[in-house]
Amino acid sequence: MQYLSLHMHLTRPLGKRLIRKNAISPGIGRGPIGCGFLSRKGLVVVMVVVVLVVVLLISAILSSLDSETVVPLRSDTIPADAVKGTPATDNFKPVLHLDDWEDPVPMTGPINTAGAEDSPFITPDGNRFFFFFTPDVRVPPEKQLLDKVTGIWWSQKVGGAWTEPERILLNDDVSLEGAEFVQGNTMWFGSVRAGNLGEIDVYTAQYADGEWGNVQNAGQQLNVDYNIGEFHLTADGNTMYFHTGDLSFGSDMDLWTTSRVGSGWSQPVRVPGVDTAAMEGFPFLTEDGNQLWYTGTSKLGYTGPALFRCLKSGSGWGAAVEVVSNFAGECTMDSQGNLYFVHHYFSQNMTMLEADIYVAYNKSSAGAASIASTLKDPADPVAELHDGPHQAVSVAFPQIWTAPFQERR
Repeated sequence: MQYLSLHMHLTRPLGKRLIRKNAISPGIGRGPIGCGFLSRKGLVVVMVVVVLVVVLLISAILSSLDSETVVPLRSDTIPADAVKGTPATDNFKPVLHLDDWEDPVPMTGPINTAGAEDSPFITPDGNRFFFFFTPDVRVPPEKQLLDKVTGIWWSQKVGGAWTEPERILLNDDVSLEGAEFVQGNTMWFGSVRAGNLGEIDVYTAQYADGEWGNVQNAGQQLNVDYNIGEFHLTADGNTMYFHTGDLSFGSDMDLWTTSRVGSGWSQPVRVPGVDTAAMEGFPFLTEDGNQLWYTGTSKLGYTGPALFRCLKSGSGWGAAVEVVSNFAGECTMDSQGNLYFVHHYFSQNMTMLEADIYVAYNKSSAGAASIASTLKDPADPVAELHDGPHQAVSVAFPQIWTAPFQERR
């Protein structure tokens, strides 16, 4: 409407002025080109003005659209005093306890920055990678809402290399998205936005024609009745594993499961054989359904969260085994068994510095073979990941995007 008002403001006075100047008295006849009250010169002037206004309107509209959709480069929003963490400077290097994988290393390519990359998810085919990004871990979520870059990003593998990540815009208004899970062309994600049923709601989006859209709220049952936190679906999409502690029969962050029943979900139950007095959250299921991974407090005396794995045993799960320690959390895995997770860098006085995505390549995968020579280099700091004391320090789960979900307890 403001553009229409501008158009009327520019043209109406000019039109009235031309009518007075070129008005023809009754009985004298038409103007020289038979155009009623306007002379040829007057008509040309009006046409020029109209064309100019239309051009200005189109330019203003396009400019407005650009201003709504342009996302700054991640590198342009990272503060100047940010220090990029590396294995050489890491005070709490990830420690691997099983021999199935190579030692964890930072993910190569354009994914990691001096900002915080968190909440990773890779599709089973290993060709699409999603993650949460925020440029400064010191900034609280209410300010992340306004920086235009905090949210879900993704990269695609083309010719064996990851493309430059792009932000996935899932709302035209102010909002904060994260904790993504992707199955086929459907993305589930958590969002803080106007119109939520609760403080943080789970939504779905569909990928079609090169864009993510058709955003829908996941509904009252999951968002209010069960108040789910981060979750994972089985390959058939019929069973959900999630963490929460906000049910009337639980108070700690535990793992729960629910299955589809008609158009809804069954009453959640704790995952049998996994629930303990400690904290368990951020579940991940392998595509074949034979492995359940989660993030919990280290049981081996390491600092911060650790990754645990349970193997399928009959109709339940075997005992949890700690696989990666020292600020390792929120894992995801491709069909080759390559293990991706978030690692948080902390200073010696336990101040969070930043976060990167790490990968431990399965020894039978192509990725492991490609880095074998690097891992054998004795000068490589990654080769010394198992060195150092196993100090037990009480540290809460890192709180970047995950903080709001952890408050659902």
